[in-house]
Amino acid sequence: MIMKRHTDVQTAYNRWSDTYDGQQNPLRDLDLLVLQQLITDLTGKVVVEAGCGTGKNSQWLAQHCQQLIGLDFSEGMLALARQKVPRPNVQFIHHDIRQPWPVEGGTADLVLINLVLEHIEQLEPIFHNAAAIMRPTAELIVTDLHPDRVTAGKGAEITALDETIINFVHPVAEYIMAADEAGLQLVAQEGWAAELPDTIGTGNNDSQPLLLSLRFVK
Repeated sequence: MIMKRHTDVQTAYNRWSDTYDGQQNPLRDLDLLVLQQLITDLTGKVVVEAGCGTGKNSQWLAQHCQQLIGLDFSEGMLALARQKVPRPNVQFIHHDIRQPWPVEGGTADLVLINLVLEHIEQLEPIFHNAAAIMRPTAELIVTDLHPDRVTAGKGAEITALDETIINFVHPVAEYIMAADEAGLQLVAQEGWAAELPDTIGTGNNDSQPLLLSLRFVK
């Protein structure tokens, strides 16, 4: 049995950036579909994407919101995002979201943390950083690889490089507790199966939840 190498997150995503968008990735594609179902109206809103990556969701978001701020600590991923979404209402910032965010406090109407937290060991600082920039009644939407998948050892992999990325198991209760400590209230929770439209072409009939979504309000 060949053991795959475990790679730290920042190095992994920098190495993965060149091929990330072109690889088959059911989780990435499902995440965008789910986000489009969860978000109903972005008119006039300031949106902050924590862990925006290559701009996989940014393209859609930027078309509908007033301002979009994307944060990511992978320069490789950000370079692609800037090429992909060259719009005047979009700003991409190189930043480690474990540190206080470079966004003015109390200005965000919507904060998104998509496919990020499975790679972060301590959730509390992330939720506190998110809450600090949110307006009163603002929303936070978190999507992540479902904890049951991580527990089963099915974390993110860089197929072309034969590497796995460091993953941490966070039970759903851990997300909720970290959010509660930051003054955020859970309003919705859902598991999303891996079955996707044929246009995505996963070739996967696995009905076990692939993605976890959590919606919080301040």
